Amino acid sequence: MFELDVQASFNYFNRQIKRKKVGRNNRIKEPWRMDVMKKKQWTNEKNLFSQMKRSNGAALILGAVLVAAAVVMATLAGCEKKSETAPPPPPVVEVAEAVSTSVPLSIEFIGQLDSPQNVEVRARVEAFVDKVLFTEGTEVKEGDPLFALDKKPFEEKLAAANGQLAEAKAALNKYEKDVARLAPLAQKQAIPQQDLDNAKASVEVGKASVLSAQAQVESALIDLGYCDMRAPIRGLIGAKQVSVGELVGKGEPTLMATISMLDPIWFYCNISETQYLRSETEAKRIGKTIPDLPVSLILGDGSLHPGKGKFVFIDRAVDVKTGTLRVRAEFPNADKILRPGMFGRIKVDLGVRPDSILVPERAVAELQGKNFMWVIDAGNKATQRAVKVGEGINGNFLILEGLKPGERFVVEGLQKVREGAAVQPKMVTQKTEEPAFQTEAPEPEKE
Repeated sequence: MFELDVQASFNYFNRQIKRKKVGRNNRIKEPWRMDVMKKKQWTNEKNLFSQMKRSNGAALILGAVLVAAAVVMATLAGCEKKSETAPPPPPVVEVAEAVSTSVPLSIEFIGQLDSPQNVEVRARVEAFVDKVLFTEGTEVKEGDPLFALDKKPFEEKLAAANGQLAEAKAALNKYEKDVARLAPLAQKQAIPQQDLDNAKASVEVGKASVLSAQAQVESALIDLGYCDMRAPIRGLIGAKQVSVGELVGKGEPTLMATISMLDPIWFYCNISETQYLRSETEAKRIGKTIPDLPVSLILGDGSLHPGKGKFVFIDRAVDVKTGTLRVRAEFPNADKILRPGMFGRIKVDLGVRPDSILVPERAVAELQGKNFMWVIDAGNKATQRAVKVGEGINGNFLILEGLKPGERFVVEGLQKVREGAAVQPKMVTQKTEEPAFQTEAPEPEKE
């Protein structure tokens, strides 16, 4: 049947070719043959079979991919259902219990030591240095000789002043005798009254000359005394600033050496307005004033000075440029260990505050200028609570408001906590000998 259809189609095609008029270039010289058409038909059928085989293979691969995708989707769906049914456990955080205790309060300030008296020894006259009479870096007493200057010019000046004084006294003596001799004669009108008046005037001039000469003598004595330079106070003398043979005092007083009083010694520091007000408040709480508060001195090497000090000066006003108040404390220094210029810290004892709560500094977070803590309730849920923080004490903060004794708070793991979310608390306890915290060992599980 198939062959008849092909033959009929072949015959029809040949008839159409013969009827069609074509040009010389498009002329078909030979009609199609039956054997050629059958060969082409077989080739087409073979190609069709190959295409069907390839199509079947692709269908098999596509089916496998779809099956795998279905398995993966089913697995993911199962995991999603499993996660919905089993949420992650609450985060583990370290938690401590707030404990009420008595806390010794203190405040520290950094400052510098200075002497109550730093006296500069300066030359008051122009002269050459003859001798240096002290040992540098030693203690001197008031009145001890320090320098000897060349006295010869001043001794000559004193001698000249004494001569002028003697001359003035002699002239005054003559004028007084003249008045005594002329007074009776003038009374008898033996001489003109003018002569007596002139004699009396000469007496007054003579007295003035004597006074002037006496002043010159005293000035010469003072200058001569300046050549013998002595310690004005008791204290520690530093290095000499001049040497023997050097001209001093020319044009201005020359610095020769400096003496510092060491016992007692002063400590200067600048405190903020907040620190000053806090010290006043704590002092009033224990019935004292700032000058009554005991003060300890901590030296640069960390050692504690044995002598207790006290505040002796508080400036009248706060420096508007720095916002600080200058204060001064005084300490005994009998062994002369403390020297001017040394840096240190003072610790002011503010008494003991009862019923106080200390927490580690890491348990307090700051947000927008306010301090807060995470408090854990009985259901192990976290709540953010604002707190008022006092001073820091050995790595801890004094909590003034916001936390009560017995409440639990997060010490470690604040970044894991969310408002109202549950946590797994791991308790930590506070050491009794110092304000610090240590982690407890976990209790073994009961079988």
